[in-house]
Amino acid sequence: MPKGGWRLAYAAVLVGSVIAPGSISPTSVAAGIPDQSNVAAPRDVPSSATVTIDPGSRAFTPANITIAQGGTLTVYNRDSSRHSVTSDGKDANGTPLFSQIANPGDPPTTIANISNLAPGTYNFHCAFHAMRGTLTISGSGGGVQPAPQSFGQPLVIPKVLTTASIRIPVKQAAVRVLPTGPLTTMWTYGGTYPGPTIRRPAGVDTKVTFVNKLPTKTSVSVHFHGDHHAWTHDGQPTKFLIAQGQSRTYDYPLRDGGKPERASFQWYHDHRMGVTTRNNRRGLQGMFSVTDGQGRKLGLPGGRYDVPLMVSERSFDSNNQLVAVPPHSMSLKGPIAPPNDGTIGDHVLVNGRYAPYLNVATHKYRLRLLNTSPFTTYEFALSDGHPFVQIGTGNGLLPKSVVRQNILLGPAQRVDVVVDFRGESGSNVVLESIPRTNPPKNGAGSPSVQIMQFRVTSNVSDSSLLPASLQPAPAITVPKKVSAVWAIGVAGSSSTGSAWTLDGKMFDPKRVVLKVPRGSTQLWELRNPTNVTHYIHIHEEQWHTVLRDGSTPPKWERGLEDTWRLDPGERVRVVAKFTDYLGVFMIHCHMLDHEDDGLMAQFAVVNPKTGALPSGYRYQPAGGPVARARTASSTTAAPRTVSTTTATQPTSVTAGLADLSSWMCGPTTDSSDAPRRALLV
Repeated sequence: MPKGGWRLAYAAVLVGSVIAPGSISPTSVAAGIPDQSNVAAPRDVPSSATVTIDPGSRAFTPANITIAQGGTLTVYNRDSSRHSVTSDGKDANGTPLFSQIANPGDPPTTIANISNLAPGTYNFHCAFHAMRGTLTISGSGGGVQPAPQSFGQPLVIPKVLTTASIRIPVKQAAVRVLPTGPLTTMWTYGGTYPGPTIRRPAGVDTKVTFVNKLPTKTSVSVHFHGDHHAWTHDGQPTKFLIAQGQSRTYDYPLRDGGKPERASFQWYHDHRMGVTTRNNRRGLQGMFSVTDGQGRKLGLPGGRYDVPLMVSERSFDSNNQLVAVPPHSMSLKGPIAPPNDGTIGDHVLVNGRYAPYLNVATHKYRLRLLNTSPFTTYEFALSDGHPFVQIGTGNGLLPKSVVRQNILLGPAQRVDVVVDFRGESGSNVVLESIPRTNPPKNGAGSPSVQIMQFRVTSNVSDSSLLPASLQPAPAITVPKKVSAVWAIGVAGSSSTGSAWTLDGKMFDPKRVVLKVPRGSTQLWELRNPTNVTHYIHIHEEQWHTVLRDGSTPPKWERGLEDTWRLDPGERVRVVAKFTDYLGVFMIHCHMLDHEDDGLMAQFAVVNPKTGALPSGYRYQPAGGPVARARTASSTTAAPRTVSTTTATQPTSVTAGLADLSSWMCGPTTDSSDAPRRALLV
């Protein structure tokens, strides 16, 4: 995009607030709307229209609508999935000009506030899927128009804690989120949202004590997302909880296999069973940075040129207070039962502030982007058309830097990018989300929204570097045999109660479905046969991505990962070695509503000699990931280009792909039975 050429002329928005099943609050409009009786209605232009979502179409029909000013627009959802018709344009308060959720089975519903709109063209989208349309209002009168996005408050960089022993109270506090009006009451780590950023050197033991000072009788559980540590310090959803008035100390050695972990950009958040969405939305989120000096050795931007950006979203009432989320359970009924569950918001926040700005210099900046939204995916871009240079994931540096025009980032995913503001003196550059590029059918979309503004206000010299080669991924032996296949599903129905499944059953906190011998290297396949996008997160280890849909993963997935996007029909193969810790760990979707509504399962790292589980757990593997793995090589569902032989000897992946040797050291085929080392680079 040319410099200064906005992708949308006015501010855009995610979605309307979820207030109750099947409804959304009418958007408030500016006072003093002109008398519509004086508007000259154009001839031959209809005064009303209906946008229909047909079964399985995942499209608005028609996608382009014209009505006379003062007319009405109706939405009729004939599909089995939940949809919305939400304006990209917002009013001066950041609220969509119009937004209506349409649940399956709803009668045709008139969309509020359409009759108040001024003549012009209004883009709209679905909050849940990659669907877009345009509404043209024809006429010559006045009316409500989109307000240009204003960036009225500075970006806040959270307080940084660096000591080996840290104490953080979990408490309710009033915090500044919106630029004007009352403070917002939130649950916080340390009295701020986000909580303080913890920054610690790799390999140095860190103990963090959380004290539950919340005003209600609720227990919490803190998960250090992406780290490698004991299961008793992993933020279990039903065990080792912190009751009101109590505290718990989590021990993070920041070591893996006896060696310091790699530098990483991770985060910590609440993980309490059934209320993870609620507790995160109320504010229990913070960032965690592990350092090892590698960035400094490479000459990457550092100090004030290294900026963490936690991107999330919330909905607020007229008093700036958070709109409550619907209750969750593993047997939900009604229009928001799985697969139609999803908590969305209409204001995008960065480091806890709505539409902030940051004064920057003519220098390269290292931006750590983290999506902590419960449900929404963003496709990040810069308004001046300049690219991002991705240098890492949340789990460390990539082998090589990758130039990317746009970056799609789902819940819990992180990227480490460099943005170059040299030559931009006096410019205002906006970090925005644009509609998802080339989305697959049924895949998650991304909203059009201007997120934050960079104001290039000072000129400085820049001696930082941006090398093409960064840090090779650790060596790992990739087995031929798939140890487990995790397939997503839905059990039940919206009328009788439904839940998400990951091992063929809804989640049971006392059930373990897979035993992993400590010291073993495991090749797992993640499958999504549903018609909804998911983001699967695996606790305990950091993983190499081996194959995506049977092909070499893109260059930005060739480092270490812990959370993967799985669009409908997608499969991803990942590999990790299980070191150090015995115990029970989680695999789940990080779209938090899905997690709360059953899309979780548990595996146990066990002593290979005894296979014993911790007390209170039972092993029920029947029909689960092991059974699927046994048939992976013989079914048409398996990636066609990957060998899944049951030979027990470990070997590097023999995918038969022309470019596989370009990112894995050593030959891609080997007639011997001897184990070989594969280095993912």
